[in-house]
Amino acid sequence: MKTSTALVTLLGLVLLTQSSHAANWPQWRGPHFNGSTEESNLPVQWSKTDNLAWTKELPGSSAATPIIWNDKVLISTTDDANETLLAMCLDRKTGDTIWSNKVAVGLKRDSRSNYASPSPVTNGEQAIFFYGNGELVVFDMDGKKLWGTNIQKRWGDFCFQWTFSSTPLLYDNTLYVQVLQRDVPVHGKGFKDQPNESYIAAFNPANGDLKWKITRPSEAKAESLESFTTPMPYTHDGRTEILILGGDDITGHDPATGKELWRWGTWNPTRIGHWRLVPSPIAGDGIALACAPKRDPIYAVKLGGNGTLTDDALAWVSKDDRNLSSDVPTPAYAHGDFFILSDVRGALSRVEPKTGKVKWTTELPGRSKYEASPTVADGKVYIMNFAADVVVLDAETGEIKSNIPMGERGDDMTRSAIAAAQGNLFIRTNDKLYCVGK
Repeated sequence: MKTSTALVTLLGLVLLTQSSHAANWPQWRGPHFNGSTEESNLPVQWSKTDNLAWTKELPGSSAATPIIWNDKVLISTTDDANETLLAMCLDRKTGDTIWSNKVAVGLKRDSRSNYASPSPVTNGEQAIFFYGNGELVVFDMDGKKLWGTNIQKRWGDFCFQWTFSSTPLLYDNTLYVQVLQRDVPVHGKGFKDQPNESYIAAFNPANGDLKWKITRPSEAKAESLESFTTPMPYTHDGRTEILILGGDDITGHDPATGKELWRWGTWNPTRIGHWRLVPSPIAGDGIALACAPKRDPIYAVKLGGNGTLTDDALAWVSKDDRNLSSDVPTPAYAHGDFFILSDVRGALSRVEPKTGKVKWTTELPGRSKYEASPTVADGKVYIMNFAADVVVLDAETGEIKSNIPMGERGDDMTRSAIAAAQGNLFIRTNDKLYCVGK
């Protein structure tokens, strides 16, 4: 049987595209939206001076994760000296600045975070930056501004107890932005003569045209309406949906219209009013995880349902394992399992999706809290704590392979996830970006 030249060429292009896609880290949770990548030959041992390609001094702190596309690294950051927000692009091979654009004046509204916490996203054509003050700005890869809008000025003040942060989702030529917020004003922010609605909006990333905007209702109360999560795409049994987590519920939405397909949420039956959500939804093997806050369990929801789901849709709940709880980090999915980092217990666990069976749990070293989401690559798990100590674990056994201090004196609340791309690790501390590996 002969294969046509055209078919061979097409297959080659598909494989090349897939390979290139996997070699980049285009979104906060990587090429597969789940904290994993097929990168190989990644380092286990290094230091602040050894086994580095380069080190870059940054003008300010940020919890945003570095985004890598081919030979460019996108950085969202503050500029502390000038009290501005910057969108930056670095040379992946050298760390040199290719371009740096001022986006706005003003750094933060509270002491716990700043406006540069959301990570950039890219498809290799547009470099998209979003900030906690509402600025959404899109450049081409050479730094030329294509379009921009301020979400707060467009649709109203963000109604949050703390600084708003939610990384956008770029998927299938659509840019998704969510704002899940209080329905009444807080700290003087928000409409006083009408409800403050939570919503999801979809844009054309090339020109900023609004594709659709929907209201996402919720019966949650007060701070429990607030969500700092990121929309996540997932395809199950041929149906692709956008997963949204916040306001005491996890929901699935039609990517083309925003229509709600299903909803589950019974973890807060008494409507406690201080359960804001930080971990984003993560899915694998037909299961989506919803991490309830404040030391509460993790709920595993079986995908494929429609309408309002009952607890019959739950595959398992982690009520009997105190280590399976996450108040801030988003779990990862790789090698057919979830990797759940418990910031409240200081432990990392590998868990089967359909059963909740724990394959291993490892207590993490040090006294600093771990809030950065885990990255799984090359058979290893990379995590970092507030002090910028990076712990490398064997993904198969949970054995700790190394514990490497990357912070400086005074480093605290380091929360950027580690990116793995193009054969390197990209580690962001409070004032530096390290490219690890040669």
